[in-house]
Amino acid sequence: MNDGAVYGNARQNDARMAGAEGLGWPLQGPPDFSNDHHKVPLTPLWLVRASDVAAVLAGTLVLAVLEALGVTHHQAVANAVSDIVAVLFLFATSHALPAARPGFWLIVQQQLQARGASLVLAGLLLSVVLWFLGVDEWRAAGQAMLWVAACGAGLLAARAACEKVLAHPAVTEKVTRKYAIIGSGKHAYMLEELLAKSGPCIEVIGIFDGSPARPAKRASLDDLIGLTHETRLQGIIIALPPDADQPTLARISQLLRGAMTDVFAMPYLMHGPEIALPMQKVGNVPVIVLQRRPLDEWQIVRKRALDIALSLFAFIVLLPLFALVAMAIKLESPGPVLFRQPRRGFNNRQFMVFKFRSMHVHSADLLAAQQTSRGDKRVTRAGKWLRRLSIDELPQLLNVLRGEMSLVGPRPHAPHTSVEGKMLNDAIGDYVLRYRVKPGITGWAQVNGARGELVTTDDLRRRLELDFEYIQRWSIGFDVKIMALTVLREIVSRHAY
Repeated sequence: MNDGAVYGNARQNDARMAGAEGLGWPLQGPPDFSNDHHKVPLTPLWLVRASDVAAVLAGTLVLAVLEALGVTHHQAVANAVSDIVAVLFLFATSHALPAARPGFWLIVQQQLQARGASLVLAGLLLSVVLWFLGVDEWRAAGQAMLWVAACGAGLLAARAACEKVLAHPAVTEKVTRKYAIIGSGKHAYMLEELLAKSGPCIEVIGIFDGSPARPAKRASLDDLIGLTHETRLQGIIIALPPDADQPTLARISQLLRGAMTDVFAMPYLMHGPEIALPMQKVGNVPVIVLQRRPLDEWQIVRKRALDIALSLFAFIVLLPLFALVAMAIKLESPGPVLFRQPRRGFNNRQFMVFKFRSMHVHSADLLAAQQTSRGDKRVTRAGKWLRRLSIDELPQLLNVLRGEMSLVGPRPHAPHTSVEGKMLNDAIGDYVLRYRVKPGITGWAQVNGARGELVTTDDLRRRLELDFEYIQRWSIGFDVKIMALTVLREIVSRHAY
C-alpha cells in the first residue's frame, strides 16, 4: 500500500501540465476545474433521498396534527387522504441531485431545481383533493400553501443539515470512497487529478502498474490484489495508455475477477463490442463497468439486518438446546464443547468458525487436511447425531453476529481442503469468486444436496455452479426460501455425516 501511495503521489511535472486533452474523453472535452467546490464532500445520493423523505413526512405529520385540532371526522379523513396523495405525487415526479456543499443559497437553488416544480404541483393536487372531498376552496388553498411552505422549509433544512454533518472530518472519513488506479503515464496521473477534483469523499489510494511483477519501485498488480484483501475499495479503474493492446486489458480484467470490488475501465480503452458495456460516473469521470460487486451497498445493509435479527432470535430460542448439546459432548469425551477452525470468508479473509465438537479431541483436524467421510472413526457417537441433524453448525450463529458469516451463502471451506489432490482454487480457477459474498451457515448448494465430502472435481464444480446461481439470484426472499428449505430438507439429511 505504501508503494502504491508513493507512486500515486510522485507525479512528474510534464504529467501535471499535460491537461485532460490527451485522455481521450468522449464528447465532453476537458473537465472544468475553475470552481473550488471540491474542498467539501459530496452528499451521497442515498442520504439525499432519505433526508428528503424524512423532511417531507415530518412536515406533513406536524401539519396533520395541527389541522386535526377541532375539526370534524370528515375533515380529518379528507386531510389524511389529501396528504397521502400529495406526498406520493411529490416523490413520483421529482428527482434528487446530490451536490457539493457550496453554501446555503446554492442549496436553495439546487432544491428548487430538484423538487420545486413537483412540490408546487403536489400542493395544487392537495387542494384539489380537499375540494373534491367537500372542503371549502379557500380553506383547501390555505392548507395547500401551508403544506408547500412546511415541506419546502423541511427540505432546505434537511439538505443543509446533511451537508453540515458531512463537513465534519470524522464523518467524511467514514463516507470516503476509496479507488485504485491501474496504469502509467499521464493518463493515470490525470485521472487521479480528476478524481481529486470530485471531492474529498473520493480518495485515490495509489496508482498501480499493470504488469504482473513489480517494475522499478512502482506498486504492481499483485500488490493491489493483496491490498483488496485488507482494505475495502469502492472500485478499481483501469487507465492504461491508449495504445495498450487488448490482450493486456483482458489479462488484467481476468486477474481482477477475484477482487472484491467494482472494476472499471476508461472509455478510450474500449473498442468494438465492448462499447456496449454499461457506463457510469465515478465522481466527475465517466467509466465503463467491467465488473460489479454481487450486492450493492443497500442490499448489503438489508442482508445484514436480516442476519442480525434472525440469528439473535434463533440464538436466544436455542439456548436450552445448546445447554443439552454441551452436556452430551462433555459426558461422552473430554475436551472443549466448541471446536474452532480457520476458514476463508468474504474477500478471502481468514476467520475462525465455531462448531460443536463432533470428533475426539486427539483426532481433530484443524486444517481439514483429511475431509470427513461416511463412517469416519474420528466422529464420536454424539457427534454422529449432531452432524446428521446439522446441529453442530448452530454455533456459527456467533459468527453471523460477529459479521464474519451470513445466515445464507456459500459454505466456507477449511484452508487445506483439497479435491483429487489439488487445492480447491487450483482445481477450478473460478473458485475465488465465492469470496465475493460472505459465507453462510446454509446455502443454495446445501439444500440441493451438494454437501459433504468433495471426492471429484465434478463434485466441486456442481457446488460452485449452485453457489454462483445463488450469488446471481440473491434477494431477501431467496434467503428466506433457502432457510425454509434448510429446515425441511436438512434437519435429517442423508448427505450429512
